[in-house]
Amino acid sequence: MTTRGKFARVLLKLSGEALGGEQGFGRDAETFQKLAEQISRARKQSKTQIAIVVGGGNIIRGSDIKGMDRVVADQIGMLATVQNAMALAEALEERDIPTIIQSAVQVAYARPINPKKARAYLDRGYIVIFAGGTGNPFVTTDTAAAVRAREIHADVLLKATNVEGVFTADPKKDKSAKLLKRVSYDEAYARGLEVMDLASLALCKEHSLPVIVFDLYKPKNLEKAIAGEPVGTWVSA
Repeated sequence: MTTRGKFARVLLKLSGEALGGEQGFGRDAETFQKLAEQISRARKQSKTQIAIVVGGGNIIRGSDIKGMDRVVADQIGMLATVQNAMALAEALEERDIPTIIQSAVQVAYARPINPKKARAYLDRGYIVIFAGGTGNPFVTTDTAAAVRAREIHADVLLKATNVEGVFTADPKKDKSAKLLKRVSYDEAYARGLEVMDLASLALCKEHSLPVIVFDLYKPKNLEKAIAGEPVGTWVSA
């Protein structure tokens, strides 16, 4: 079983809200630049291969669109993730980091999902950004992150959030909520802890893929998570 320590390859899940800065919505240019700088430092320090799955909730979330067929609404949400992937790739390339975008939805600005080629690009030092979710409606980008992590043989799934980790309750609503340093898949499911959606959690459990949930905005947290240093909450068997 993979434990904390140096990782050869990681899958970083960035929610749309995380890309929206303090407001949680819109494309916050400063947030993209800061994030690219963190990724750049982590890449240089740890030599870890990094793949990224981006959400699109900062632009639009399919489930929030009312009065529209849910399939079409989710397709619109998938296109939002492509916009975020393009913006992040641009910020990374400004720092001379080679980047490739693969998308589950066909667009002229990205290449189709191809796990074998993604692994080859990672081996060559590229950062691979996955967009378009899984390409299917009714499925979250959390599930896409779990799928892509398995496809590229990642050692761990890093879920970047705006809270310190997994708590016993919502820390924004309950001041007595306590941070859990470690939690099992089964405990997270049984207690309804907000790690990720149930489908993605089940997939991680099935394939013994550990998850680290951490606060993206705390200085050096991203570098620590990528380097395998203790940070946030470690979720595993």
